[in-house]
Amino acid sequence: MALTKGKINELLTQPGCEHNHNKEGQGKNKACTQQAQPGAAQGGCAFDGASIALVPITDVAHLVHGSIACSGNSWNSRGSLSSGPMTYKMGFTTDLSENDVIFGGEKKLYQAIARLIKRYSPAAVFVYSTCVTALIGDDLDAVCKAATKKYGTPIIPVHAPGFVGSKNMGNRLGGEALLNHVVGTREPEYTTDFDINLIGEYNVAGEMWGVLPLFEKLGIRVLAKITGDARYQEVCQSHRAKLNLMICSKALINMATAMEERYGIPYIEESFYGIADMNRCLRNIAAFFGDAALQERVEQLIEEETAKLDQALAPYRERLKGKRMVLYTGGVKSWSIVSAAQDLGMEVVATSTKKSTEEDKAKIKKLLGKDGIMLEKGNPAELLRVVEQTKADLLVAGGRNQYTALKARIPFLDINQERHHPYAGYEGMIEMARELDEAVHSPIWRLVRQPSPWEIWQQEHESLLNLEAE
Repeated sequence: MALTKGKINELLTQPGCEHNHNKEGQGKNKACTQQAQPGAAQGGCAFDGASIALVPITDVAHLVHGSIACSGNSWNSRGSLSSGPMTYKMGFTTDLSENDVIFGGEKKLYQAIARLIKRYSPAAVFVYSTCVTALIGDDLDAVCKAATKKYGTPIIPVHAPGFVGSKNMGNRLGGEALLNHVVGTREPEYTTDFDINLIGEYNVAGEMWGVLPLFEKLGIRVLAKITGDARYQEVCQSHRAKLNLMICSKALINMATAMEERYGIPYIEESFYGIADMNRCLRNIAAFFGDAALQERVEQLIEEETAKLDQALAPYRERLKGKRMVLYTGGVKSWSIVSAAQDLGMEVVATSTKKSTEEDKAKIKKLLGKDGIMLEKGNPAELLRVVEQTKADLLVAGGRNQYTALKARIPFLDINQERHHPYAGYEGMIEMARELDEAVHSPIWRLVRQPSPWEIWQQEHESLLNLEAE
């Protein structure tokens, strides 16, 4: 795939993003075309986004063609879990030196691929370009093509150098690599009337494992998971699904729209967080297939699960009712977690919109109401100001904000990909309620907010001095 300016513009103006054709005149496409400023790496680059989207394919070796700094710490750097192969957790890099930059790194890349295949025998190898290799002009396509022919293992080039754009842009470039080299390359052994793909679900903390049994119970087969706990083979055969379920906002929207154009697979956008959203998701799938028996099974399942949840959540709802939350995250979580918190009787007083699409923002505005605060920037000072302004009881955000909350003695819950607790589906709702309850009502907050012994002594000493002065 030639990463031309035209291709980048095509990915930035996806027809699946409703704001691209809802806005007119000045400001049209603004949300999509915003580019990261040089040097502003916070929030991730295109390479980071591509690896986030593709690394959860667990039986594949992910080879970073660039300096060792781009590879980073691969083991447990994200919480995407696997039910089988662990190849995806291994960190592979060509580790380019200064000499390689001068004379080219293609030979070193070919040798790295050969050694990798010989030692680990992966289902495929994904080769990621980086800023350095894109700038020196290494021909990834030629090397991958030659290695595929030599070894018989699919070698997939992923053109997503960091300077191309944001993390979201990288997600789409990762999806483009799957569309061009993986999807449609193999046929499934059989198909069913209710085959679906999950797109944008990364199985963080094993969340997908709480949802898959629901689909199985209903007779819905998940043909491919793109890409949480995925296998290369299932992504290859994903073109035979009847419906694509878009989970993570618009991260891989280009895959959904392209598969609709090429293979006639429609898509719907859903969320697995919260009771109302989970119920709506199942009902929308059943409505799409239009099968009366499936719709009946869905209603029966919802009734059973809701009854069990009402009983399990009763004590948590009583303890969490009226508690105020500031939510600082991105993408689908910026609105879906709001819905889940409201199911528990909590009030979300502010949420982030930094990585949200126009559709996400519309949902947020509807959920929060007129008094809700939509945060564009979330530096520590701003977050603390909003917490104080809203009298919030809890900050729910990513790990990078943890120490901000702890230093300010504010209860904190990590909601992003580094966490170890699943929040999706009906079972995940119970886990989320438990975690929120433990965070808000932990006795540590009562202790750390008390004056220290030296502060008490100073207050008493000042009081005595004041009395003597009088």
